[in-house]
Amino acid sequence: MRRGAARTVSVPYFLRAIGHYVYAGDTALHIAAAGYQADIARDLLVRGATPRARNRLGAEPLHYASVGRPGSAHWNPEAQAIVIEHLVRAGANPNSVDKSGAAPLHRAVRTRCAAAVRALLDRGAEPLRTNGGGSTPLHLAVWSTGRGGSGEADARQQQAEIIRLLLTRGARPSDKDTRGRTVSDCVTSAWVKALLLT
Repeated sequence: MRRGAARTVSVPYFLRAIGHYVYAGDTALHIAAAGYQADIARDLLVRGATPRARNRLGAEPLHYASVGRPGSAHWNPEAQAIVIEHLVRAGANPNSVDKSGAAPLHRAVRTRCAAAVRALLDRGAEPLRTNGGGSTPLHLAVWSTGRGGSGEADARQQQAEIIRLLLTRGARPSDKDTRGRTVSDCVTSAWVKALLLT
């Protein structure tokens, strides 16, 4: 797509059915990934779609597949994990970063999608990789801020599962971001602090 969402014009490029904006450079595979359409994604890949295609923001289809909104009508963790599997099997790099320095794992953690986090870790995503702001996935997981709705029950349940997953894959409360802050330094919620100690 040559045109897409921008700061000045975004509404015409919003796909309400999947809660996603279309950006210049997005391919059909980007949109199938964003909508967790596993059959369509697989068909596009079989027909030669490029799993490493980048849009104007440097996002690949795997970045889109990694984003979700727990509790929303269009979020489907099982389908999301299947799309991630198809993309990585077809050559997508689970550690590829967009122009902001975010890898798919960072996006999955920030939007509280535990199934996506698990799928990415199982397929080689680096659990200690920092994003463009210098945060590790566990730093992002312990923060109580992020995408709207992250304080809701579904998102909190996902957040707890993500923290446990990252801890079992080598992340530690003592890990430092590029500013020297440990994960423990960033915790503001008592329940998250307790989770890190178990």
